[in-house]
Amino acid sequence: MKLPADSNASGRDLGQEELALLKEVIESGTLNSTKGTKVKRFDKEFAKEYGVEFAHACASGTAALHTAVATINPDPGDEIITTTITDLGTIVPILYQNAIPIFADVDPLTFNITAQTIEPKITKRTKAIMVVHLFGKPADMDPIMALSKKYNIPVIEDCCQAYFARYKGSNVGTIGQIGCFSLQQSKHMTTGEGGIVIAKDRTLERKIRLFIDKAWGYGDPKPDHYFLALNYRMTDLQGAVALAQLKKVRDVVNRRREAAQMLTEHLQDTPGITLPESNEDSIHVFWKYPLIVDTDLFGVDVFAFSTMLKEKGIFSAPRYIQKPVFMCEVLKDRRTYGKSHCPYDCPKRKGEEEIVYDVNDYPKTMKALEHVLVLPWNEFYTSEHVDYIARSVKEAVDFYLSKKGERV
Repeated sequence: MKLPADSNASGRDLGQEELALLKEVIESGTLNSTKGTKVKRFDKEFAKEYGVEFAHACASGTAALHTAVATINPDPGDEIITTTITDLGTIVPILYQNAIPIFADVDPLTFNITAQTIEPKITKRTKAIMVVHLFGKPADMDPIMALSKKYNIPVIEDCCQAYFARYKGSNVGTIGQIGCFSLQQSKHMTTGEGGIVIAKDRTLERKIRLFIDKAWGYGDPKPDHYFLALNYRMTDLQGAVALAQLKKVRDVVNRRREAAQMLTEHLQDTPGITLPESNEDSIHVFWKYPLIVDTDLFGVDVFAFSTMLKEKGIFSAPRYIQKPVFMCEVLKDRRTYGKSHCPYDCPKRKGEEEIVYDVNDYPKTMKALEHVLVLPWNEFYTSEHVDYIARSVKEAVDFYLSKKGERV
């Protein structure tokens, strides 16, 4: 069976609504957002959907996170605590503001950082905590926000995979000080590339808005470029698509969740397979569907499972990322600014303890990566697609159990 894919129209809810708004932009002849209307309208409507004071669209999810870090305004050599399992787009913004990413271990069942793994990493240089709600599963935010209050450290929520995921009645992204979203191709809503920054606190709005637009004070009596900032503006073409997508995203989330619930029902009690949890206190929105595979039981690694599923047209991601993000060369070898190794080797850190990323400090991360197999997911999965995936997983389970029995 050929499954719908989020890389093309088969798995993406795009159509006449987007085309109609794009036509308006083209006919206006105004494609940029400073003079156009679509991004401005999208900002207001997204903020309303999330019940926050404001939202600002930008060029990518990475740009959204960079904007959040810049708004927190770390000094060179300051530290931001985050997760070991994430896309590098979570980490790059920290380095670009000359701060140092400090990694907390994860819960191997949820793949998210926890208050228990965060607190030992807090130092006098900690400037923020960046929480990633991986795969659409909310992190346990109450204890994390208690740490935020205890140490007076702001929390940035990376919600790039977690549109309308909810934690104890609140949308993730509205719990910490700043929430960041991605509009990249595979996300619950998409403009190809794009991002959004939200916050509840009006005092943050001006800094966020300025950073997205070269810190130029549009509308000020005597505007200037007030601080170092980039052009992270979204075009009005993207804004048009975003407006149409915003009207669909809640339905997209519900369809993904309904399909995921079907798969969960099919795979319950399957030996050696642990399924993602979703309950009233923590609503999972399934950017992808992660399985935890008991590789000891089967006597093979997750790559073997992935290969067998690939033969059936199911393109899963064994381990999600092949190694913890701190093992990427840019971090391992400090390939940052020329040969300086900044911000790790920085005059502002003179006399302070060297930052060392030791894989032995992250046993839960290594366990999580060893056992996770990430199934592809999108809003156009039908019951037939889900049945096919479930049968394929069960066939792989039966096959490797029988093979292990033969070896024994």
